[in-house]
Amino acid sequence: MTTGDSLRPGEVAVEPPAADDAGLVFIGRIRTPWATRASCPRQGRLDGPLCRIELFDPWTTGLAEIDRHERLEVLYWLDRSRRDIVLQSPSSDGRTRGVFSLRSPVRPNPIGTSIVRLVAVAGAVLEVRGLDCLDGTPLLDLKPDRSLFAPAAPPKPGIEEGEVAPTTGD
Repeated sequence: MTTGDSLRPGEVAVEPPAADDAGLVFIGRIRTPWATRASCPRQGRLDGPLCRIELFDPWTTGLAEIDRHERLEVLYWLDRSRRDIVLQSPSSDGRTRGVFSLRSPVRPNPIGTSIVRLVAVAGAVLEVRGLDCLDGTPLLDLKPDRSLFAPAAPPKPGIEEGEVAPTTGD
């Protein structure tokens, strides 16, 4: 992740096309202890610091029974990330890689995701551990952690294990 506007050796930035409105709505705000990218962890940890997820009205009703889940997947908008770098050189190893082979916050659509441990629910506020985003990050969605669902969903009929689904030609 770059902390400024400069590129590291080997990195490539592109001119992104004009954005089409995907109709995304921020449903809340995330509160963490991190004000700068330099202080933010690279990966969230389930034993990390306590953070808050604050939902906005009218979405608070959607929290009904969320406390039945031990872990949640949190999707958020990395609003302070660059969106134009397609080849990146992480500072940890200096190798240049494509954006889609990294978990870097610098991406064409800067959607972040973390698996968090749900600690408490108080009205429209969730207390969680495991986030890795800056304080004030906009919230996109919350989902139960799919890896905890048992049994796993059965395969769809018509597609054998290991087969690739047919394309629609779009």
